[in-house]
Amino acid sequence: MKVLILIRALSTGGAERQAALLAKGLKARGHPVKVMVFYGGGTLEADLTAAAVPVIDLGKRGRWDTAAFWWRLVRAVRREQPDVLYSFLTVANLLNGLLEPLIPGVKRVWGLRASNMDPSRYDWLHRITMSLETRLARRANLIIANAQAGLDVALANGLPADRISVIRNGIDTTRFRPDRAAGIPLRAAWGISTHQPLIGLVGRLDPMKGHPAFLLAAAQLRDLQPDTRFVCVGEGSANYRAMLMAEAGALGLQEILHWAGDRQDMPAVYNALDVAVSASLFGEGVSNMLGEAMACGTPCVTTAVGDSAWVVGETGVVVPPGQPAALAEGIAAQLERLSLEGESLRQQVRQHIETNLSTDALLDNTLNAFGRLA
Repeated sequence: MKVLILIRALSTGGAERQAALLAKGLKARGHPVKVMVFYGGGTLEADLTAAAVPVIDLGKRGRWDTAAFWWRLVRAVRREQPDVLYSFLTVANLLNGLLEPLIPGVKRVWGLRASNMDPSRYDWLHRITMSLETRLARRANLIIANAQAGLDVALANGLPADRISVIRNGIDTTRFRPDRAAGIPLRAAWGISTHQPLIGLVGRLDPMKGHPAFLLAAAQLRDLQPDTRFVCVGEGSANYRAMLMAEAGALGLQEILHWAGDRQDMPAVYNALDVAVSASLFGEGVSNMLGEAMACGTPCVTTAVGDSAWVVGETGVVVPPGQPAALAEGIAAQLERLSLEGESLRQQVRQHIETNLSTDALLDNTLNAFGRLA
């Protein structure tokens, strides 16, 4: 089966990592697969090149490069003649739907990677594209949600129930594995000793990720456990980053909080943490961050958003979104459990991901769904 994956770029986001993981897995199983991007040069392209998965760069020059980009997309899809065109995220899904009359015979698959998004947090163009996605949904032959929560929201928004399936993410447990020694150099670079508890929030600097609540929780924990340290890994707009750093400064977190920016050495990051936190307010489907951290044996605290409670299971602590005091209590409880159970807890955390979010299950379920389209 010849598969063409369409996505905006191959940056380090969760959807992008899932697209790359799926492409490599399909290639390893003998299926011709290529990934087509609006914008080239993403950090994950090297992984695909190493796996002999071709990347097609459509050379988009910016938000308003539309007409020329559209015809480059049409020509590229016609040239490739895939059996399946699988798009990830809203804009790529819209383009996939608009291509319907121009690519007869190609099965069109949409990927939904989020759940209860809050359009009011984003600009007018984002709100319009979210609305159009619902209107064009019947042009998709299959819609794949990566979470039960995503399916529920899609149905509530009017997407066709007969075309939606849930296929949860896969986690590369070969790459993401316990290796506490790999995290020691990072802790040293961040000025954190091996004896200080380190709490990390990994995610882009975006309103959905709940950084303000994490900062307030950090301030509360500092007063209770002064030796605890914190790190935020990820980047976002300069304005939003400046706002968050100002909030952290106002809370007096300068000495205990490190802003790490984007990192490529994510297994080392997760192994440097004692507890990983998802403070998301909305929008999560199946969180890659939680799965990757847990695959490294790092216990997690998460807000009850999307399928996050399902991801962590009994190994994690789940708290309501947008409640810093509850988040602080959850982190303290997970640190206490880690101090009591130690390696046993880390092994349970790893096993939970191996059982529930394997790469083999992702590939099997995806290929089975594609096969039903024939």
